[in-house]
Amino acid sequence: MTIEDIIEKVNEIFVDEFEVDGDVISPELNLKDTLGLDSLDYVDLVVSIEANFGVKLGEADFVGIASFQDFYNLIETKIQNATK
Repeated sequence: MTIEDIIEKVNEIFVDEFEVDGDVISPELNLKDTLGLDSLDYVDLVVSIEANFGVKLGEADFVGIASFQDFYNLIETKIQNATK
């Protein structure tokens, strides 16, 4: 799976499941500020990512996540590590 595939699928999840306007999603923007997700939304996000990508995310994975690009990179890394 390429980074472009990951970005497309993650953005689709944000739009479809969290009713985020696709036009406000940009790699350099702050994920938390842009989406306005609460703690329950983050749980739903983790479940959606795990279901769609077959990777596990934990609380520690979000420590260094600021931008959308950081989140895409996290998922890419998780997928790569899962296939090793």
